[in-house]
Amino acid sequence: MTVSERLTAFRKKMQEKAIDIMIVPTADPHHSEYLPEHFKTRVWLSGFTGSAGTLTITADDAALFTDGRYFIQAEHQLMGSGIELMRMRAAGVPTLEEYIEGKCHTGIRIGFDYSLVSQQEMEKWSKRWNEKGAEVVDSGDLFKELWADRPALPTAPVCILDHKIAGESVSAKLTRIREKMKEKGTTVHVISVLDEIAWTLNVRGEDVANTPVVLSYLAVRPGDALWFVDEGKVSPEVRRALSDEGVSIQPYDAIYDEVSRLAETETFLLDPSNTTARIYASLNGHTAVEEKDPVYFMKCIKNEREIEGLRHCHEQDGAAVTRFMYWLKTQADVREMTEMEASDKLASFREMQPDYIMPSFDTICAYGPNAAMMHYKATAESNAKLEPTGFLLIDSGGQYTDGTTDITRTFVLGALSEEQRQHFTAVLRSVIRLASARFLSGMQGKSLDVLARGPIWDLGIDYRCGTGHGVGFRLNVHEGPNSFRWHESASRGEEAAIVPGMVTTDEPGIYLEGNYGIRTENELLCRERETNEYGTFLEFETITYVPVDLDGVNPEAMSMDERAWLNVYHAEVKRRIMPYMQTDDERAWLEFATRAI
Repeated sequence: MTVSERLTAFRKKMQEKAIDIMIVPTADPHHSEYLPEHFKTRVWLSGFTGSAGTLTITADDAALFTDGRYFIQAEHQLMGSGIELMRMRAAGVPTLEEYIEGKCHTGIRIGFDYSLVSQQEMEKWSKRWNEKGAEVVDSGDLFKELWADRPALPTAPVCILDHKIAGESVSAKLTRIREKMKEKGTTVHVISVLDEIAWTLNVRGEDVANTPVVLSYLAVRPGDALWFVDEGKVSPEVRRALSDEGVSIQPYDAIYDEVSRLAETETFLLDPSNTTARIYASLNGHTAVEEKDPVYFMKCIKNEREIEGLRHCHEQDGAAVTRFMYWLKTQADVREMTEMEASDKLASFREMQPDYIMPSFDTICAYGPNAAMMHYKATAESNAKLEPTGFLLIDSGGQYTDGTTDITRTFVLGALSEEQRQHFTAVLRSVIRLASARFLSGMQGKSLDVLARGPIWDLGIDYRCGTGHGVGFRLNVHEGPNSFRWHESASRGEEAAIVPGMVTTDEPGIYLEGNYGIRTENELLCRERETNEYGTFLEFETITYVPVDLDGVNPEAMSMDERAWLNVYHAEVKRRIMPYMQTDDERAWLEFATRAI
């Protein structure tokens, strides 16, 4: 079926349900960023494959709302589909709420699947549109009969993460959660978010591409915990290990009936921002104490064992990327290669690392104009041939036994213009400004974001995304609440202070549509620097260990402090990565690539 044919069939289903406007989000029941294939309904219906976007459909029109990372991609993929692209936050473009409101009138019915939207979203939309006379309804899953070859729910087995790697036992984590429940006078806490469940139970899985989580729900009670999961994934060994921690296994779909049963006598602690409206409906009118999941804030602060593991996995990852960099810099001008070939070669270097498991996200390997698309992914049609000129941007990462990595390097393949060198150096200076920050305890990431944007703003340029995001421990490559993002922090739940133990990326960039893109990305570990009469000062430790391509750097455009930072950083890269180099040529090249400027 073409996109147009799918929309026609979908509109028939809407008509059967007497739904006038349908909202199809990018979502699963667990508020996940990356979805199991089974839940990629918006992708199937619209043809747009970006990881973020909301589709609205009426009898006569359809519109896709997405953010600046995907404007170029969406424009190409929606061409000829009859779906209008709504560029979020662009001048003159209404918000989703405003767009729907413009179509509201008395008696109109607006539908969405309550199992895919949070209670918070449902309440916000219902209040706004009910005032216009519209009715918000639960459509259920309209894709069951339409999507003939829909992928089944994943069935990969679950593994246990030894608490010596995790740094904390399951029982200790449950005790901390129960303390928060007691403070709020509650007796049941339902957790729906997959990385929070994985962290709490020290389990990992393969239900989401590149993200080692397990489709499940967790209900924590004072004396035990119920894990709602496909029982076929749980081996007897895993079942026994969790049973020893007071965790029993329940069928995945039993969550709704169990909530209904417990609601009669228990008091629930729920996070309305990531608990679905379907679970709230299962309360049968009983109220819940509403607060952000306590695990959300526990998980982001890495313990000493996790920090030790992160440094180690970044050494392995740094060795893979550095060896790839040597290969690229010595091969690009003597053999033909494409974006996809370069991406595959980098993957092969990661696969050589003893503790490597899988990618932490789909690699972005973008040459020339393709790199101006922040979340570009090479396809057979777009796969550009690398030339001995300009930039190759690669954003990639790995899941390792003892951590998760995310790194971007922009490699110089040949001659650069003065403007290209100016932009490359400005991006590097932006990275250094943020990495060098000293700041008082209590400061939020949104206040530090300006440090990274400064050198780029000085050029009259900006980038349409945040500067950095939190990174999980062998979990989600994007993790809250920590971030560097001056806009929309509150709406994303990213208002938390940056505190010791948090790991956050530092990834400013310059993207010129039709020309090139430049991004340099390291991960920063927040740690305490000193305490004096003014308070406690914090700083960052850079835990990504890969050379910055000095072929793109103009040292004269950098301050003495910036050059000193880069020299110290490159000395640390050389110290950590040199033992991984396998030939004399690699070692000699690394010596040169990390030379002082």
